[in-house]
Amino acid sequence: MPKLFADTTPLKESLDFRRMWIGTSLSSIGAQLTLVAVSLEVYQLTQSTLAVGAIGIVGLVPLVLAGLYGGSVVDAHDRRKVALYSGLVLWACAGLFALHAWSGLGQVWLLYVLIAIHSAAAGLNQPARSAIVPRLVRREILPAANALTMMTFGLGMTIGPLLAGVLVANVGFGWTYTIDVVTFTAAIWAVFRLPPIPPEGEVRKAGLRSVLEGLQFLRTRPNIRMTFLVDMAAMVLAQPRALMPAIGALVIGGGEATAGILLAAVAAGAFLAALFSGPLGQIRRQGLAVLWCVAVWGAAVSAFGIVVVLAGRAEAAADGSISTWLVPAVACLMVAGAADTVSGVFRNTILQSATPDAMRGRLQGIFIVVVAGGPRLGDAVAGGNGEWLGEGFAAVAGGAGCIVAVWLLHKWQPRFARYDDRNPEP
Repeated sequence: MPKLFADTTPLKESLDFRRMWIGTSLSSIGAQLTLVAVSLEVYQLTQSTLAVGAIGIVGLVPLVLAGLYGGSVVDAHDRRKVALYSGLVLWACAGLFALHAWSGLGQVWLLYVLIAIHSAAAGLNQPARSAIVPRLVRREILPAANALTMMTFGLGMTIGPLLAGVLVANVGFGWTYTIDVVTFTAAIWAVFRLPPIPPEGEVRKAGLRSVLEGLQFLRTRPNIRMTFLVDMAAMVLAQPRALMPAIGALVIGGGEATAGILLAAVAAGAFLAALFSGPLGQIRRQGLAVLWCVAVWGAAVSAFGIVVVLAGRAEAAADGSISTWLVPAVACLMVAGAADTVSGVFRNTILQSATPDAMRGRLQGIFIVVVAGGPRLGDAVAGGNGEWLGEGFAAVAGGAGCIVAVWLLHKWQPRFARYDDRNPEP
């Protein structure tokens, strides 16, 4: 049984990693509350799935710019300070979301502005945090550390969306956002307690030249590049998040609460996969594992779409009751979440193992652009397809497109499937 459960060696060996993990665990719940609450508030104000999908576009551009430039900042400065200062901006944004809700302004454009600022700060914060982890634990236990981190995000994405739907429906948006303000304080405290973590090796001044060096490094490293491309295939083509409010309101029934349950189902699968991640440390063909996991993600999203199509626009939705189709929908999304977590563990491990420390911030910046920007672009794609094809057929088409894209990427770069963790080749 101990081999089945997640390996906790990084928590035992590194006090700094343990402190940061605890802080992130607490703050991730509040962050997911805000993410879900924003989409629900935008839908409530506009009654438009397209407007919910637009959240992804609004946040995408600042995230891309800040992520790329932020990676060069991480490689040029103390990573602790970069994570701390950008974290304070994220904390302030959470406070402004709460203030907007408490004041009752109801201005969608103001929510979009805050989303843009929040995304820019995340583009600095997340590469810094990711680049810190390999400095806190041994390379041999990086998969275990990444699995523990994915467990944190899975826990937050399970509890956060579930609570968001319930809280929004019962106490309103103001209290929902306020919880994020409180919990994010834990993440700030954890980073504050870290020792200085300056970059190792040759330090380059932050700027365009440094960014271009990172992109040039990526261009010549096919295995690292493939970790980005397969994730883009999954998140851009088969991200069903923007469909959830309409599915809850018009198809399955239950409104905001159902949307929260569906989003929590993805995260519940992610959490369970991370909880039982002990065997992942024995897998050496990590590239092949990534390809299979992304294909399973696409298949599960398509299956979810089929469930939604079969459910139809149930009459039960009109009086607020919930259709029994919620059960198979949740099951499909849990499988998708589990596959995404295993993929994420290996993609991040490949990136951290095959990248020198002096280049790690810039590559993590690109990684964050892909990991965070892909779903935002996917929100826009799903939102548009949902308006055009209907929510169910949009999910079916997206999942099928993801599988085809993964197959084409494998044919184009077969070397990735042979990547061996015992001899990490970028």
